[in-house]
Amino acid sequence: MTHILAIDQGTTSSRAIIFDGDMKIVATAQEEFDQHYPQSGWVEHDANDLWSSTAAVCRSVIEKANVAEGDIAGIGITNQRETVVVWEKDTGRPIHRAIVWQDRRTSDICRELKEAGHEETVIEKTGLLLDPYFSGTKLKWVLDHVDGARERARNGELLFGTVDTWLIWKMTGGRSHVTDATNACRTLMYDSFKGRWSTTIAKMLDVPMEMLPEVRDSAGDFGMARADLFGREIPILGVAGDQQAATIGQACFKPGMLKSTYGTGCFALLNTGETPVRSSNRLLTTVAYQLNGKPTYALEGSIFIAGAVVQWLRDGLKIIRSASETQGLAERADDGQDVVLVPAFVGLGAPYWNADCRGAVYGLTRGTGPEELAKAALESVGYQTRDLLEAMRADWDDMGEPETLRVDGGMSASDWAMQFLSDIIGAQVDRPEVLETTALGAAWLAGMQAGVYPDMDGFAESWRLDRSFEPSMEDDVRAEKYGRWKRAVEATMMV
Repeated sequence: MTHILAIDQGTTSSRAIIFDGDMKIVATAQEEFDQHYPQSGWVEHDANDLWSSTAAVCRSVIEKANVAEGDIAGIGITNQRETVVVWEKDTGRPIHRAIVWQDRRTSDICRELKEAGHEETVIEKTGLLLDPYFSGTKLKWVLDHVDGARERARNGELLFGTVDTWLIWKMTGGRSHVTDATNACRTLMYDSFKGRWSTTIAKMLDVPMEMLPEVRDSAGDFGMARADLFGREIPILGVAGDQQAATIGQACFKPGMLKSTYGTGCFALLNTGETPVRSSNRLLTTVAYQLNGKPTYALEGSIFIAGAVVQWLRDGLKIIRSASETQGLAERADDGQDVVLVPAFVGLGAPYWNADCRGAVYGLTRGTGPEELAKAALESVGYQTRDLLEAMRADWDDMGEPETLRVDGGMSASDWAMQFLSDIIGAQVDRPEVLETTALGAAWLAGMQAGVYPDMDGFAESWRLDRSFEPSMEDDVRAEKYGRWKRAVEATMMV
């Protein structure tokens, strides 16, 4: 029993990876599922699609890896965070489609709660902001709009869960209604500092406590996956939300260690240790992981548009056919042009949290072409990352100047983008050998709990570097370029 099955349930697809006893990837399987957009700003998934695609890729990857069920010591789960599922306790039937983390339908609810003076309470208890991004107002919306839902919830007939909870409930045949601290802390209903559901916020949202799952450590006993799924029962031993799982997969275990994941958006997490740091710059205070009953905290900054800006070049402007072309275009760009792209296509995330502004391009000339736009697109990700680091430094006196930023995600494969990132933040950027850091983090939690993988120190020692990027930009050039970016953002938010 030396293998671990890692489930990575994401926003557009479900994936499963088998890791061997040396934490090497043996096989992978992936399946996309439908996205539903019933109205502008609304994003939904069929919760049964999340489950069926997960079950399918698990069976497929076990077959691909050619390992017996008896060789799998445990299952680790990582998942898209903040997405809401509500289902019937007796039948397992969802009462509404899952409302996805990207969904903005609860903007009015958040505005009303802010106007009623509730945001300070939310920040004090959860470390989060009153924003539709988080689960609590989504759950309130379901209870408000599905006939009889709130009364049924009070009677114990309905259950709530983020995607991890839903998958565990299905995998265990309804025997486990649980989550872990990293997912609970993103719901807007969990007191991250006292380690329990907040009755104050549940009352504020009119959410019955009876429907909330039990919160456990990130590594522990989450129940046994049914024998009819895999041929025998397999213990579920590790759970973490996707960005916290990536932090674990990057072995960012010491206070001051920092990782940034570049996918559709960008999520940077700074380990602050046992002490939660409350942000004065609209960053989020979150649980990075919880082991043996003890939480480790992080400051988190979220950028809405990172890799998505390259998708815009491809699908919107149609100036590239694949993401890999951006590097060659950026290398050929005219250095004499100072084009700045502010990719506020859906507003700006941290540290601005301006949902109303929209994207803008500055510095256009008659000579501006695909090369300059591609360069500006890649540079925008570096600028936004520096915004997050500046806010983190302002929030946490112990941070100082970052020495190293560990990166992962699809965009981290671009050498040009990572070199500019290093230049503009003035720090070393390290890219690991294993870019599947999210799944690796979930696998390590389960494998460590099963006794297959080393402890935290041993895992940190196993982290392997692919390439380091060192800053080579002159200080005055860095200051000039970042100043131009800040002026562009300010102008964008004024329009």
